[in-house]
Amino acid sequence: MTPTQATTTGTTGTTHTGTTAARTAAPRTEEVAAALHRARDHLLALQSPEGWWKGELQTNVTMDAEDLLLREFLGVRTAGDTAEAARWIRSQQRADGTWANFHDGPPDLSTTIEAYVALRLAGDPAEADHMRRAAAYVRDAGGIEASRVFTRIWLALFGQWPWDELPVMPPEMVFLPSWFPLNVYDWACWARQTIVPLTVVGALRPVRPLPFDLSELRTGRRARRPRDAWGHAFDALDRALHVYQRRPVRALRTAALRRAAEWIIARQEADGSWGGIQPPWVYSLMALHLLGYDLKHPVMRRGLDGLDRFTIRDGKGRRLEACQSPVWDTVLAVTALADAGLPADHPALLRAAAWVLDEEVKGPGDWSVRRPFLPPGGWAFEFDNDVYPDTDDTAEAILALRRTAHPDAAPAIRRAVRWLTGMASRGGGYGAFDADNTRTLCTRLPFCDFGAVIDPPSADVTAHVVEALCGEGLAGSRVVRRAVVWLLNAQEPDGSWFGRWGANHVYGTGSVVPALVAAGVRRDKPPIRRAVAWLEAHQNPDGGWGEDLRSYDDPGWIGRGVSTPSQTAWALIALLAAGERSAAVDRGVGWLVRHQRDDGSWDEDHYTGTGFPGDFYINYHLYRLVFPVSALGRYLKEARP
Repeated sequence: MTPTQATTTGTTGTTHTGTTAARTAAPRTEEVAAALHRARDHLLALQSPEGWWKGELQTNVTMDAEDLLLREFLGVRTAGDTAEAARWIRSQQRADGTWANFHDGPPDLSTTIEAYVALRLAGDPAEADHMRRAAAYVRDAGGIEASRVFTRIWLALFGQWPWDELPVMPPEMVFLPSWFPLNVYDWACWARQTIVPLTVVGALRPVRPLPFDLSELRTGRRARRPRDAWGHAFDALDRALHVYQRRPVRALRTAALRRAAEWIIARQEADGSWGGIQPPWVYSLMALHLLGYDLKHPVMRRGLDGLDRFTIRDGKGRRLEACQSPVWDTVLAVTALADAGLPADHPALLRAAAWVLDEEVKGPGDWSVRRPFLPPGGWAFEFDNDVYPDTDDTAEAILALRRTAHPDAAPAIRRAVRWLTGMASRGGGYGAFDADNTRTLCTRLPFCDFGAVIDPPSADVTAHVVEALCGEGLAGSRVVRRAVVWLLNAQEPDGSWFGRWGANHVYGTGSVVPALVAAGVRRDKPPIRRAVAWLEAHQNPDGGWGEDLRSYDDPGWIGRGVSTPSQTAWALIALLAAGERSAAVDRGVGWLVRHQRDDGSWDEDHYTGTGFPGDFYINYHLYRLVFPVSALGRYLKEARP
């Protein structure tokens, strides 16, 4: 199957603002029904002929900068692609000369450096006003010297940073058994796929000089990074690895590079990607290229061609999606449409179910390392990802398929339930991709200064699994009881839950409350009452909910932020599950009705998805539609006599 780009960007229409009186009064049932009808029809119109939905997955300009740098490294960069990508990167620069990692976020040093280098590659002179403003910020923020390791690796590839001043990760680590500390399976799946090719790149230390220097981005001062006792120990290990890097055991190094190449190639997906995500994709292409794989080799050709499927060209410039989310978007859309009242045998739901069933992952993957005897059965996030199904998509797929009348759904659901049951971690909670991926030793390495590198259980994923298993009649099972205990223990003192994959406590709380209620926790019990109180206390004066992504770094932002459609819907879904028929619920529904566009959608510039807490964030363009549809549909269902 070859997907086409289908996004929810560029919608037209005006927002319904209403009068001051309308803003404070409870919405009339017919107004809510009309809003739901418009949103439902808009969502139906976005379905592909094959049955799937996919909104744009918007991140930040490092994707586009690194794409240009990859093509420069491989010698395939074209003037047309460069000009289009540079146009997009320029359009995302703010007035102060910086780039951020999310809408209205603080400036980010490494993102600004990478964007600046890409624009220099595109021919923007350092003397241009927009470049001078960017360079001034970089110097004030500590220069290249203070940037993250991944940014300095990119600069080392082009002779703009010394390889000797980067942490060493030797390719010999690929030989470490799974029980040994710092083996590749101690890392989260997204991290291990990135680390293995990077060990190859770091061992070979290539330099492809650029036609310009970046002296204007330097301060001449080495950044001092705080270190505890563990940090000093790993610094000593890094010094030892630098010595080994200069004089490796040749036979062992050769064998390690060969094994790493085999490991990388074995994990290439049918669409040419690695895990369906950008970081391992670009580094795998570079690693294999350095090991002698010609650009015409089938593995390399598939990899480069696959990037085109992740590229959006829509008149705003050329930009690259870090990932694509068709399975996730489709199962959320099915649930939303079922909440909106579509019957289980509606053609749109049956087409979607058929497509989802075809996407089931029926073979083993890296998850099998820790669960070798568990039969497969689940779903991944992307169009093509057979190595890394995840528990979150699998849980939501179960919930969605159960809302359809597809005759082949039941066997797939049974396989998925069996797989989910076996993927619980020791404490009862669920990580996204692996069970018991909780060893924190690798997080202490000097290399790890960006992104989450392990995959421990999280409240939102665990909640989705609980809700799915309860829907299959397993509320009294041992696995659900243990997961519920894990969730209850994970509740924050203020009554909320931390959200790992969505922003942030609003997402976590919005996920957990419906799951606990489904598991049989009474609505009048303290955990539910405390969660309700937290949500009501953090409702904005305009009736909506929003939480700024800065809450991951600054507790002062927890529960605070501009109201957004998706976050307002998450709060409403939780309150409705808790049995609330309150003024807070009416005001939240009223916010959605007032802010709906004429075309049935909503505007949502703020990012509400999380890749790596504190570092990498996502604007799922379909979130602004599917979650409000679910919230409005559930509200109307509860409003019926």
